[in-house]
Amino acid sequence: MKQILIIEDEKPIREFVKIGFERSGYSIMEAATGEDGIKKAREQAPDMVILDIILPGIDGFEVCRALRQEFPRMGIIMLTARNLEMDRIMGLEYGADDYVVKPFNPLELVLRAEAILKRLQADSQTSDRETLASGPFKIATYAQKVYKQGMEIELTPKEYLLLETLISHPNVVMSKDKLLDVVWGCQ
Repeated sequence: MKQILIIEDEKPIREFVKIGFERSGYSIMEAATGEDGIKKAREQAPDMVILDIILPGIDGFEVCRALRQEFPRMGIIMLTARNLEMDRIMGLEYGADDYVVKPFNPLELVLRAEAILKRLQADSQTSDRETLASGPFKIATYAQKVYKQGMEIELTPKEYLLLETLISHPNVVMSKDKLLDVVWGCQ
C-alpha cells in the first residue's frame, strides 16, 4: 500500500485531503509543521508528500528542498493558497513535482499524485535496467543524467557522452582518437 504524508497546518484541510486518499486506498500520515513533516518523512519514507507552503516554523519551500535532497525519488505536490506565478516557479525549483492551488478538487489531487507515482515507478524500473555506476558516480542512461553521491550533476551533452563512454568501459585504455570518434564522431 502506497503511503502519503500530508504536511498541512490547517486540520480541516488535512482531513479533507486525507479522506480523498484513504478512499483511493492509500495509507496516510499527517504533520502540522514543517519540522514534524521532515521527521516523519525520515522515519517512514512515504511515497508521496502533499505539502503546504505556509507552515509554522520552517516553510514548505524549505521542507521541499530538504526532502528532495534526502529523497530524490519521493513524489512531492505543493498544495497551497499561494497562487502567484513566482510561488509556483519557486515550488518547482525547490523540487516539487506538481503545484496545486487551493481551493482544489480532491479527486484531481489524488489523480495527480497517482500520475506522479506511476512515473516514478516507471523511472525506477527503467533506471534499474539502465544504470551505470563507478565509484561515487551513477549514470541513468535512459534519462541521460549523472549523479555524484546522489546529487545530480549538470553536464553538457558531450561531457555526458564522454563520462558514459569511460564508465561503460572500465579498465579499458582508450586512445584520444577512439574518444574523438565515439564522442565527437571525428574519424
